[in-house]
This record gives sequence, C-alpha cells and structure tokens, in this order.
Amino acid sequence: MYVVENKGGAIALFLLALLLGGSMGPALMFMERKGRLPQHIYLDYSIANFLVAVLIAVTFGQIGESKADMPNFFTQLSQDNWPSVLIAMAGGLALSLGNVVIQYAWAFVGLSVTNIITSSMIVILGTSMNYFLDGRINRAELLFPGVACFLVAVFLGAAVHSSNAKDKEEKISILGTNISTRTYGDREISRDIAHEEALRNTDDNEHNTSVEAKPGTAEFIEQLEKRRAIKVIGSNKLLGLGLVFFAGLCYSIFSPSINLATNDQWHVLKKGVPHLVVYTAFFYFSVSGVVLGVCMNVLFLYRPMAGVPGSTIRAYLNDWNGRHWAILAGVVCGLCNGFQFMGGQAAGYATADAVQALPLVSTFWDVVLFGEYRRSSRKTYILLASMLTMFVVAVAVLLASAGHRKHN
Repeated sequence: MYVVENKGGAIALFLLALLLGGSMGPALMFMERKGRLPQHIYLDYSIANFLVAVLIAVTFGQIGESKADMPNFFTQLSQDNWPSVLIAMAGGLALSLGNVVIQYAWAFVGLSVTNIITSSMIVILGTSMNYFLDGRINRAELLFPGVACFLVAVFLGAAVHSSNAKDKEEKISILGTNISTRTYGDREISRDIAHEEALRNTDDNEHNTSVEAKPGTAEFIEQLEKRRAIKVIGSNKLLGLGLVFFAGLCYSIFSPSINLATNDQWHVLKKGVPHLVVYTAFFYFSVSGVVLGVCMNVLFLYRPMAGVPGSTIRAYLNDWNGRHWAILAGVVCGLCNGFQFMGGQAAGYATADAVQALPLVSTFWDVVLFGEYRRSSRKTYILLASMLTMFVVAVAVLLASAGHRKHN
C-alpha cells in the first residue's frame, strides 16, 4: 500500500487536488447551460466518480506488501471492520447528497459564489472537527485565524451574489424584456420534451449558425435562460442561498467521516482489528455515494424538480450529447477526493481542507467560460475582489498550519 510519508508530499497532493476540484464544477455546469438535463449529467458523473475510486483502491491500495497494522486493500475487505466501514459510508452519503443539491445551486446562485460559500462552510465546520479528531497536530494559532477568514468569505460571497443578481435584473429591465416574471411548471416556460430533445441533439449546429450575444449583456442572459435546462430568472434569491447552505452542511461532514473511519478515534473496532486504510475507506465512501446519487437522479427522471423537464432511463441511455464532459467531471472529482484523503492521512485532515481553495480555480472558469461578472457594477467587482482576497489569505494560513501524523 502506498503511504504518503512527509508533509511536503501531502501539500503537493493538496495543490493537485484543488486544481482538479476547481475544474469539476465548470464541466458539469457547462452542459447544463447547453440544455442537457441535470439528471443525465449527474448519472454519468457519479458512475465515473465511483470507477475512479475503485481504480485508486486496486492500484495505490495494493502497492507493496501487506502489513499487519496497514493491510492492503484486498486483504482488508475480509476483515471485521464494519463499524468503520459504516462511518465511511455515512460520509459518502453526505457528499453525494451535497452534490445532488449543488448542481441546482450552481444554476441559481452561480459557480464561484456557490463554491466560495460551500468551501468556507467545509472549513468552518469540518476543519474544526478534524482539528480535534487529529489530536491537535495542526498549529492552532494559524488554523483558527484561517477558519475566521473563511467565515468572512462566506458573508462576502452572499453579498456578491446579491449584488450580481441586482446587476442582472437592471440589465434585463433596460432590455425591456419582462422575463423576471416567468414561472415554472406548465405555465409560461412549459416546453415540449420531444422538441427539447431535438434541440439538444442539434445544439452544435445551431451554435454555429446563430448569433451569440456578448457575455454580460441582457441579451446574453436571455439567450442563456432560453437554452439552459434549469430556469433561474425570476426565482427567489433565498431559494438559491438555501440550497447553497444545505450543500455546505452536507459537505462539512464527509472529511471528518473519513478521518474517523481511518483513525478510529471513537474506538469502535474490536481489539486487534487494524484501522481502515485510506483506500478502503475511500472505496466504501464511494460505494454509498454512487448508490444514493444514482437512486435520487433516477427518481428525478420521473419526478423532476425546479422546473426541469422529466425524462426516462431510455432517454438517458440514448443521450450522448456532452456525455464526455460529465464523465470527465466524475474522473476529476474522484482524483480530487482520493488525493485529498491520501494527503490528509499524512498531514492531518484539518490541513487537507485547504483543498477548498478550489473556488479560486472555478471562479477563473466562471469568468472565462461562462462570462460571469462581465459588465457588472463597480460594487460587484469590489465585493468579488474582496471575497477572493480573503479566500487566498485563508488558504495560505491554513496550509501553514500543517502538522505531521506519526504512523506506528
């Protein structure tokens, strides 16, 4: 089994994980804004994510000889470690539920603000729990000021969302298009599903022939609203923020659960039974996550939410439009989680939450790929810059607090 032995190697894994994690959301959001149903996107994503976890377990988890206190992945599958397995699976359920919710939160609130708030909540709640679970191996004089910076970033993120939403409303009012009154269901935005499927299949051809509005303009916002799968204009601002905060609560649980599963701070294992290695914990974590994710999105195919059209399993299997983007997102997320857990086992899971710097990457994609914040007000730009600056400071302080876990 491959084990990260030093703090430098762990920090390298954290940095790689945050680059990968920050690129996951844009890949998923890209297809939703092109009109692909979020149920279809998430089914592809969750399956790919699980397969990556299996691949990491059977490769890194099998490197070298199996030891009595650190058995290889296959050896550990037959051991009596179910209490720790259930803790790991609880973390997988929490992460998967958060992922299901966040795909709608991205649409309502925006990629960068959503990721800033959820990542900050992970650090504020999850990192604090991990600090005590890790036996206080991190430097508290640096760790908790970093957590405080994340808390400030949460409030700044909410302010950015409110200001940016107001900017969009003003652009739309100038255009003179009363699309803020559109509603969900079978009313003004009701669509023929068969017609929508045809539109998705011909999306690439239409993109080349239609005239695209410039990002940040009212015309761009209106075109996006007509094309995307999740309709957001005219929605309650508190709905989006509510989804964001619920996802953040779910996310704050998954890292402490892996910590508990691999280090057994609650002493739930029988005497003589070795702790779960990080690869076994990650495997079971991903098993529960894929089961919940698939079940919920199959349900959403037939009972959709947030005004999204319904679908069927057959329609999902035949929908290859943008499937590669969803699979790529699943692969990227699987690697991100795996690297975060591998590094956390060496340097402490509290420091591993520095991976939550991923909004710095996702904000870059949000601006470049989606044209978010283009032609916004000065107030929005000031708030956005303040939020990102506070986030950079918080992450730097958090990384500086890294400790080193001693292996027996």
